[in-house]
Amino acid sequence: MPTLFRFLFILTAIAGVIYGSMVALVLLVEPREREVSVRVPSERLNPAPKE
Repeated sequence: MPTLFRFLFILTAIAGVIYGSMVALVLLVEPREREVSVRVPSERLNPAPKE
């Protein structure tokens, strides 16, 4: 049984580290807002008629 408890403890510790890093990312990192512009070729907007 001690190996099962050790295994569960290790899994819980890994999950805690992952969860803690996710919480830290949410609280500490602010995304930068910026304007995005994408050029669309006129051929995609007005395709040539098919014959």
